[in-house]
Amino acid sequence: MRNRALLALVVVAAAIFVFGVAGLIVSGRQDPVSDFVAAPRGTPGPAGPQTLQLRPEPSSEPSSEPSPVGSPEGSPDETAAAYFQAWVKSDYGAMRELVDDPPDDFADQHREFEDAALSKSLRITVGNLVRTGDETAEIPFTQERDEQDAGKWRFDSSLHLAVRDLTWKVVWTPSVLHPEIQPGGSLVRTEPEAGPLWPVTRGGREFPQNSGAEAYLDNLMNQGVAPTTGVAVGWALEVDNPGLPAKTVLSYKPEKRPVGVRTTIDYAVQAAAARALDGVQRGAIVAVRPSTGEILGVADRLGGRAAFERKYAPGSTFKTVTAAALLNNGLSPDSTVECPAAYQIPFHRSIPNYHNEDHGTVTLRQAFALSCNTTFARLTIERLNGDTLVDQARAFGFGVQGESAGTSTCGSLRRPENPDALAEDSFGQGTVEATPLCMALVAAAVESGEWRPARPLADEAPQGELPQSVPLPSNVAEGLRSLMSAVTVDGTAAGSELPEGVAGKTGTAEDWHGGQDHAWFIGYRGDLAFAVFVEHGGTGRGAAVPIAARFLRGL
Repeated sequence: MRNRALLALVVVAAAIFVFGVAGLIVSGRQDPVSDFVAAPRGTPGPAGPQTLQLRPEPSSEPSSEPSPVGSPEGSPDETAAAYFQAWVKSDYGAMRELVDDPPDDFADQHREFEDAALSKSLRITVGNLVRTGDETAEIPFTQERDEQDAGKWRFDSSLHLAVRDLTWKVVWTPSVLHPEIQPGGSLVRTEPEAGPLWPVTRGGREFPQNSGAEAYLDNLMNQGVAPTTGVAVGWALEVDNPGLPAKTVLSYKPEKRPVGVRTTIDYAVQAAAARALDGVQRGAIVAVRPSTGEILGVADRLGGRAAFERKYAPGSTFKTVTAAALLNNGLSPDSTVECPAAYQIPFHRSIPNYHNEDHGTVTLRQAFALSCNTTFARLTIERLNGDTLVDQARAFGFGVQGESAGTSTCGSLRRPENPDALAEDSFGQGTVEATPLCMALVAAAVESGEWRPARPLADEAPQGELPQSVPLPSNVAEGLRSLMSAVTVDGTAAGSELPEGVAGKTGTAEDWHGGQDHAWFIGYRGDLAFAVFVEHGGTGRGAAVPIAARFLRGL
């Protein structure tokens, strides 16, 4: 009978706990492979039997006799086993029941510790129980936590037990959580700030000095695209004890600082645009990728974000739009046209050529290359009408002033009310106005054969609902490429320092408010389109083309 009772006690004890090499093992990321495996922190433990073994103290001898009156119930092993078992389940209420005189915020202290640690898993290994007195004991244990980025975090603690009211209880202090924590102290996670993430180029490089894009980058910050509250660089776990300096117990610093908020800007394009404008007081260069609509560079010396927002008369660069309408209505680059010194609109005003130049009979390609105002005014009056020109402008991103569709932020014109207004609009004067960005997109449409809206400057920004792209008829796209190539081969941009393979269109536009003319040059080379604008710069050939040449040769 005595042997059976002894055997029963050993079996019961074997189902509770083990102290020694294996100890109590807790892991939220492993399948059961040892004495005890708990679910992840804060979730219920695994279903089914849990094998916990108890090694009796060497001096204790199992007995079937009841405990004498006045002897404590249970043992420190059993209390410790129950405490650790509740801990791995985050059952702070059950833990509290096993603690002698627990603080009111016992559970809160555990939760705050776990919230600071942010451990992905927790593994507890328990050592051998040590009797420190007839009614006191101590059990060393090791916590191994898997920390985000920092890997394994191991540290040793001890659980103290004592008899209270004939029951073995845990004598708890914050050092059970971590040996460095004193009463009133806590574990704190700090995340030092490296300041706001300033926008960077598409390759992660900082913008070149005096890039001319500063106003655009400031605007991204103000829009909240780039975080302005600071960006954490690594983190640290500190023990904060009353009256003592904080002590770091674990820290993580990434090998590389986080890159800034990426933009679509290409460093080489931006640097070349900025340097091309050196010495230019009032000018801008906008470069875009025709195949995507991405903005590759914006160097703006006009003030504010004028290259994107301020509209100017585009002058003869708008003949690209008018030529598209003509090509779409039966003409070809080889069509024979007249380029007289002046064209008299029947019963209306006379339109002069620049410097009253008379080129006689030419092809449409030559008229475009020589920038004949009289040719485009006459062809528009005779072959097009206000609706046709407006519709073609819409296909290049322009809006119509005073209509329900509103005025485009790219460019706009009014629906012509008479032949004079129609003729003036045909060569980019009259009511036509456009931003440098708008005209860069016009050039991009010629290269790609499809007008695309500009993509947001911040590469990581939500795209939102952008206007739909508009494909050009194949004959129109091919014809415009022929016309723009002629400009740089034997037209108004010929004989300049432009590199080989550039196609474009010059423009000289009267300032509505008086003063010297504005200078334009738009064009493309490969998968890069651009617009160069110089406020009160004079002629497109004299002011804008040399800047474009410096820009393209700087790439």
